[in-house]
Amino acid sequence: MTLHHLTRATLAATLIASFSHAVLAETPADVQVPDGNTIALETVGVGAITYMCETKEDGNMGWVFKGPDAALNASDGSQVGSYYGPPATWEALDGSKVTGTQLATATNGDGNIPLQLVEANPAEGEGAMTGVSYIQRLNTQGGVAPNVACDMEHDGATAVVTYQADYIFWAAE
Repeated sequence: MTLHHLTRATLAATLIASFSHAVLAETPADVQVPDGNTIALETVGVGAITYMCETKEDGNMGWVFKGPDAALNASDGSQVGSYYGPPATWEALDGSKVTGTQLATATNGDGNIPLQLVEANPAEGEGAMTGVSYIQRLNTQGGVAPNVACDMEHDGATAVVTYQADYIFWAAE
């Protein structure tokens, strides 16, 4: 590799890192990861969320979240894991997986599921998810409950809604 190529590679890596940090700097405070953590893995989740028309806790009919089913892809588009639930589970292709507890959400515009911060439970299995402390869901697109009738006539109906989001996995430094 020539110095010219090395310089271009270094510049590209610096620009990517700068862009990544700039995007994270714009993240609402509620869903920012605490200091003392560093990015371990960045993925794009592409999949669907299932909702069911049923009686909610308040006694009214409505679309109730039932769970996600998404591929977790690397920046080159290759699948590196999956996201499913309940319970919400992020699983790497190596078999390691984490669940977690939602700490906070932040709105992300009409038609998009909220941004999210999750504190990870200890990983099951050794691999990519080992040591993950937090998971952020950012840059959400779609995924909200459908805007169609949900009443006694539709009780038990399901709706599958597509979505995409960045899932950033963090580990303690």
